[in-house]
Formats: sequence, structure tokens, C-alpha cells
Amino acid sequence: MKIKRHNILVRFIHWTVAISIFILLFTGFGQMPIYKRYFIDQLPGLGWSSNFLITLNIHYVAAIVLIFISAYYITYLLYSKRYDILPRRGDIKESVQIFASMAGLAPEPENDKYLAEQRLAFAVTAVSILALIITGILKVYKNMPGVYLSTSSVFWLAQIHNLFTVILLLSIIVHLLAFIIKDNRPLVASMFTGKIDQDYVIRRHGKWWQKMAARSQDKSKENDADRSADETMTDV
Repeated sequence: MKIKRHNILVRFIHWTVAISIFILLFTGFGQMPIYKRYFIDQLPGLGWSSNFLITLNIHYVAAIVLIFISAYYITYLLYSKRYDILPRRGDIKESVQIFASMAGLAPEPENDKYLAEQRLAFAVTAVSILALIITGILKVYKNMPGVYLSTSSVFWLAQIHNLFTVILLLSIIVHLLAFIIKDNRPLVASMFTGKIDQDYVIRRHGKWWQKMAARSQDKSKENDADRSADETMTDV
């Protein structure tokens, strides 16, 4: 039996963010002369990659998409009140326990819908994207006619933008490497199908399963109460 883990909207947001970030990273590095220097622009279909204006315009379009989808996701979280991906108190300690369990040094804690390490990784990614959006907007602003920023401001703006680019890239690498661990692999398919095996949920996401079971019982009680009320009205 399969359990729904991600609805289609969450999957759409996830893949839109992933694709836009990939394009931003590729075109961002394209602003440096490395693609021509290392003959990447000689590869089939990548002749445009060393053209500054082309990569810059594509970078801007991908940035607009990322800004829009980020704002949309924040709105979705606030509207749906599904905050289970946000970090919680004790996540660092719980993450250490999860890593210790992988080495056989401790039992794995009962997990909610998302592991503690996933919630922390989300926070790092979200902060990095926010920093990149802010610094990116300021980098565009400084190029507008009549706008002047001091040399030191431009320098530190670029450094902060580059720093969070590296942090984001490293967080993506760690995120992908996590799926080397056998226990994490079933989560990959769920980002495509939205569903995951019930047995996996019961075994590894006990807290989430208990919450779903409790909601199911509450809904069943409500239905029983509504049915009883309907029968009473019919008798009258």
C-alpha cells in the first residue's frame, strides 16, 4: 500500500526550484571565462555557454523564475499551514543520533514526515536562496542608470553572493549524496510519484504514521457523529 507524501503542487515547486537553481549555477559560472578556457563551449549544443550576454540573460530569466516560485512557496506554506519541513528545537541533536544509528552506535529516533537532517538542510537551502535573491537584486540595481555604489560595497556584494552560491552548491551535493544511503533511497521516487510505501513509513517515520492514524480516527469519529445525527433527524 502506498501513502501520499507530496502533493502535485509541492512536487511542481520542488522541481521548478531545482531546475532554476541548476540553470542559475551553470549560467553564473558562465559569467567567468572558464567555459571557453576549458573548451566546454566546444561540446555539442553548448556553443552559447561562453557568450556573456546570452548567459547573463538566461541567468536573469532563471532568477525571475526562482524569485516567483520562492514567493509562491512561502504563500503556500502560510496558507496550508504545513510547517513540517521547518526546523525544530532539538533537530541538531536528533540529526547526530540519526548519523550515529547509521554507524550502528545508536538506535534511530522515531522520525516525523521529514528527518531532522532534512529540516536542517531545508533551512540552509532556504537561507542561501534568500541571500542570493537579495544580493542578486542589488547586483542588478547597481547596474541601473544613475545608481552608484562604492567600490567596497560592490566588492562585498559580490563576495556575499559568491559565498552563498558555494554554500548552496555544497548543500545540493550533500543532499544528493544522502541518497547513497540505502534507507534514504525510497524517498527519491516519492519526489516523482508523490507516494511512498506504507511499510517504510511505519518503520522509519513512526511519528508521522501516528499523526496520520490519529487524524484518520478523528475523521472516522466525525463521520460517525454526522451519520448518527442524520439518522436522528430521519427518525424525527
